[in-house]
Order: sequence, then C-alpha cells, then structure tokens
Amino acid sequence: MRSPSRGAAAVGAVVGAVLVAVGLGLVPYLVKSGFTPTSVLSVVSVVCGTAAVVLGAWWSLRGRRLVVKVAGGVATVIVVALVASVIAPGVAATHVPPTEVTRTPASLGLDHEAVTLTTADGVELAGWYIRGTKRAGVVVVHGAGSTRSSVLDQAATIARSGYAVVLLDSRGHGDSEGTAMDFGWYGDLDIAAGTDFLASRPEVDPDRIGVVGFSMGGEEAIGAAAVDPRIRAVVAEGATARQAADKAWLSDAFGWRGWVQEQLETVQYGITDLLTPARPPTALRSAVAGATDVRFLLITAGRVDDEARAASYVQSGGRERVDVWTVEGAGHTGGHDAQTAEWRRRVVAFLDQNLG
Repeated sequence: MRSPSRGAAAVGAVVGAVLVAVGLGLVPYLVKSGFTPTSVLSVVSVVCGTAAVVLGAWWSLRGRRLVVKVAGGVATVIVVALVASVIAPGVAATHVPPTEVTRTPASLGLDHEAVTLTTADGVELAGWYIRGTKRAGVVVVHGAGSTRSSVLDQAATIARSGYAVVLLDSRGHGDSEGTAMDFGWYGDLDIAAGTDFLASRPEVDPDRIGVVGFSMGGEEAIGAAAVDPRIRAVVAEGATARQAADKAWLSDAFGWRGWVQEQLETVQYGITDLLTPARPPTALRSAVAGATDVRFLLITAGRVDDEARAASYVQSGGRERVDVWTVEGAGHTGGHDAQTAEWRRRVVAFLDQNLG
C-alpha cells in the first residue's frame, strides 16, 4: 500500500483538527444529556479527529530531523487549539442540548399563569405571567443553556416590588419550541413576543415596559432596546458579547494579544454565521447608542474582570444613559445571590425611576 504524501498527511491532520473542534462543540450534550446519538457523535468525532491529527502529523514529519519534528509537533498542537477556539464555540452555540424547567413561581409562593407567546416568525415560547400592582411590566430573560427556572429568584424580587412580570423560555430552551441559539441571535424576536404580551395586558401601561436579562438574556435585552420603542429600561447582568464587534476593547486592554484575540473572534463569529439561519445581531455598544430613549443598568461580577471591561465599552455608546454596578464577590450572574438586599434595592430603584 502506497504511503500518503506529506501534503495529503498535512491535509488529513487539518481535517482531524476540524473533527476535534466539532466534537468539543458537542460535548455539552455528553455533559447534560448523557448517552444520546449526539453525545456519541461528540466522542467519536474527538477520538477520530485526534487520531487523524496524530497520524497526519506523524506522516508529515517522518524522516525529518529531531528539531523539525519537535517544532512540527508544537505547531500541530497550536493549530489544533486555534481551530478548536474558532469552531467549537459556534458549534456549541448552534447545537444546544435540551434543558428542563425545574421549578415554578408556585415554589416561591407566587400566583402565576402559564402563557404561550408566539414570535413574529411563528415560534411558540413558553412562559409564566405574574400580575403586578404598578401598571408597569418587565420581561425577564434567562441565560444560555438554562431556562426561566434559573432566574426565578430575581423575577420574584421584581414581582414582589409590584411589577407585572413575564418570564420566558428562550426558543429551543425549556418548554419553548424552535432551535436554540446560545449567542442570543434570536433575542430581538423572542423579547418582542414578551413586550407584545405585556403591552396587550389592560393592567400594564404599554409605555412602562422594561427588560431584565442575564448573560445571553442581558445581551438580548440590550439589543432589543435598539429596535423596540416600547422598551424604556434595561437591566443586563453578565452581558459581555454576542458578536465580534463586542470584543473591540480587547486590543486596548491587552495590546497585541488582545488584537490577536479580536481576529480569532471575527473568524469564530463568521463560522457561527454559517451554522445558523439567524442573522448576526447589532453590536451591544451600537445598540446602546441607537436606543436614545432607553436607560440601562449593567451589572457585572466582581470575580470576573472581563465583565467590567465589556460593560465599560458598552457604556461608551451612551454614558449619560448607562449605569454600571460591579457586585463585589459575585460570580457570573451571581449578583442576586451574593448581595440579595443590595441587588433588590438597586434594581428596583432603577426600574422605579425609569418605569414609574
């Protein structure tokens, strides 16, 4: 049997790197769903891809001097890491394992009703509605890979302050239909279904609607404010990025290393665009700049430095309308748990000021 040429072996190694990246992107299925066809595909892809990389590199470097082999081995590892860094996140964001609703407002003693909302593109979203007393309403949106159950404590705090609250499972999450996209590229449509619902309620003034979102949901909330004139106030906790332009602060913060990361992010989001029918959304800073009648409260985690950097960059789109609060001791979206009383005071005061 004829041995492959060095060129063919190198191509095989690159193909293997892509397989490894795809497999890593599907690992959440293995972690969250256990033994499923997709989780099996994840393992097979990583194993076969690794084998292809090792064999391809070995054939390409056979017969070379030791120093060349060592350099080639290091270069192979770097290439695999780079390929994984730009492909795996896009695969993970567009191939999201099922998530389950684990508790309801009843577990916190809150009266509620189950609602089904339909987006402009025909996707049915599951939600809960909690009536309020203030004639103002708030849409509460969870983060990637979770459900409305994960933000129930924060929603309860807002509801107990008198606001009507609708909690949604984003499309493809929890009990909602549709295909999940964990970079939040469907956020404008999903949140619009929530604001449509609140605006239709006789007990809610359609000019007094806000959105409170966490992580992906926070990014969606910022973006939705730029296109939905009914949104008057946005609280976004743990919002960092949902497209490459949102990482433009990296070179300022980290110099050439940040510049390199910015280029990788551009490639990553470009690949993601190929994997989903969703359109890339407005950059967060641009959304703030465009939402000239909206006030924003950005909440960042004291234990996650990049959140403060990202928030500062987003704030530069409209400093006079954007407040930033860093919750000392909090992890990602952990402000309510870390400082419950202060979270309630600040968030409710912000909503009162802008929706009152």
